[in-house]
Amino acid sequence: MVAALRKYWPLHLMILPGFLLVLVYSYGPMAGLAIAFKKFMPSKGIFGSPWIGMDNFQFVWSLPDTPQIIRNTIIIALLKMIAGLVAPIIAALLLNEVRKAVFKRTVQTLIYLPHFLSWIILGGILIDLLSPSQGLVNRALGLLGIEPIFFLGDNRWFRFTLVFSDVWKEFGFGTIVYLAALTSINPTLYEAAEIDGANRWRQTWHVTLPGMLPIIVLLATLSLGSVLNAGFDQVFNLYSTPVYETGDIIDTYVYRIGIQKAQYGIATAIGLFKSVVSLIFISISYFLAYRLANYRIF
Repeated sequence: MVAALRKYWPLHLMILPGFLLVLVYSYGPMAGLAIAFKKFMPSKGIFGSPWIGMDNFQFVWSLPDTPQIIRNTIIIALLKMIAGLVAPIIAALLLNEVRKAVFKRTVQTLIYLPHFLSWIILGGILIDLLSPSQGLVNRALGLLGIEPIFFLGDNRWFRFTLVFSDVWKEFGFGTIVYLAALTSINPTLYEAAEIDGANRWRQTWHVTLPGMLPIIVLLATLSLGSVLNAGFDQVFNLYSTPVYETGDIIDTYVYRIGIQKAQYGIATAIGLFKSVVSLIFISISYFLAYRLANYRIF
């Protein structure tokens, strides 16, 4: 091992900055998790504050909003996972059928662009587009004789607005993986299917989709680890008090409790609960990815 270290020491030296970055910003702050078990007083610090055990967790579960917030988080996250899986597959299949290279590259560029915009920018755009009085969308609906819809202020529409806008932002970038998977399919399979009389639809169903299936299964299983990540940036920039019933998620709740109300112990307890559950789901997702798609992280 000593000989290997001497031989590859430049490579280990290159790893050092990344290792220090993770150590300082990922593992170092974990000492603050002790706040979840304390009645935190900023004047006394983390280790000087009195220990109260599981009281913060019990208080969190006694709050009437907790079940609804967890329900909102899971529903929104699952809807995003499903839509975020289906939309890129359909887009990749459609782009794969385009024969004009210039048109194909233009479409790809246009659908990739929203991914590189922050939710602060997109939030402002969506607020203007979806305004119930002057928004472009409601003006178009008015021309069709449909009453204005308050997409960002009506609990019946808010979740679907979140899911649709998230798919709009990310599906183009997600098609990259599936387009790469399409290039690995043996062209002779299409030739054989065409000789057998299969049209483009049957070729897609019997050749293209089976060829994409391993990567679809892999990404679907890995997405399980995000079941409690409903998208803080998006929700925070789009939600408001009237839609807390269907739009308030764990991350926004932690922000309001911890930052706005300075209840640091309670907010840390909620965050720790989410982290533990997410760790369980991530472990399950990697296990399923290994068993179903032969995926390994090493």
